Amino acid sequence: MSTEIEERLAHLERLAEDLNEVVSRQAAEIDRLTARVAMLMEREAMREAEGTGGVIVGDEKPPHY
Repeated sequence: MSTEIEERLAHLERLAEDLNEVVSRQAAEIDRLTARVAMLMEREAMREAEGTGGVIVGDEKPPHY
């Protein structure tokens, strides 16, 4: 019975390590994506402040019409 417990413990330790790696990779990816979103929001704010940019959607007329 002791061997069975040791095997289960080893399995659980490996599972915990694997899950930790997954969580670490996901945290790094979330950090990268958060930085990119912040950069894009900053860029869009600059376009709005400059009065440039603006995306025409569908059959919407540009503002100068």
